[in-house]
Amino acid sequence: MFGQDGDRQVCSTNLVAKETAITRFRQEYPQAAEAGRGHHALLGCEDVRWSEFPECPAAIPVLLHGLLDEAAAPEATRVLTNSLLDSVREMNPSVPTALPFLIRLASDPRVPVRSKLLGLLVCIAGFSKPTDGRNEGVVRWFGSDSDHPEREQCRAVFAEHASVVAMLAEDVTRPDDRATLRQAAGLE
Repeated sequence: MFGQDGDRQVCSTNLVAKETAITRFRQEYPQAAEAGRGHHALLGCEDVRWSEFPECPAAIPVLLHGLLDEAAAPEATRVLTNSLLDSVREMNPSVPTALPFLIRLASDPRVPVRSKLLGLLVCIAGFSKPTDGRNEGVVRWFGSDSDHPEREQCRAVFAEHASVVAMLAEDVTRPDDRATLRQAAGLE
């Protein structure tokens, strides 16, 4: 188990890796930062102070805009996913703030990586499920809901956008994934 200093070092290393990936993305796709300027789905994304979230790079808007650039979109999706999901079992505390932008982008059929965004939304919906606090193993692995308020915050965002999420769920192929999205929005 890490001590507090070890935890801070791991967090710092994760943030550096995320920022390095975004720097590489910017170098490889310099046009991506301007893609989709004025797109309704991204209004306000640059006003968020992304770096105030633990382990969240400040340049999230570059990646969100990159999702609208045909050439950059696949790499923007990969780097954004790695920036928002801290591990195979945790999402970053910034995800509830990013979620409305992702939902709006996924609802636009012109977004080049729409199907990948739908997959990311399903993943976030899965991460948002409440944990069974009575199951010690689950709590040990995933943490308690009180330690991860972003789960409930994401469910609130999904519920706030329930009508859009219901339409998006219809575009998801796997019935289990469809149900996961619908449950996160409180539709089931």
